[in-house]
Amino acid sequence: MGILTWIIFGLIAGAIAKFIMPGNQGMGWLMTIILGIVGAFVGGWIGSMFGWGTVDDFDFRSIILAVVGALLVLWIYGMATRRG
Repeated sequence: MGILTWIIFGLIAGAIAKFIMPGNQGMGWLMTIILGIVGAFVGGWIGSMFGWGTVDDFDFRSIILAVVGALLVLWIYGMATRRG
């Protein structure tokens, strides 16, 4: 996929993850896109490790893997930036 497709894919995955896991992470759309792109890579890596597929194509399975990866990255980001 091209870089523009990854950005769009990351935006979709990041927005869905942010909708599923709302909270006060204090980040804007740019950070959501970045975390979504990282999440897409993480989701693809997890999917390929378990043989569930990858995020090479733009299909339903890829979206699920990217959103799961984005949720994981969003959770880690929230834990790392939590004020205690």
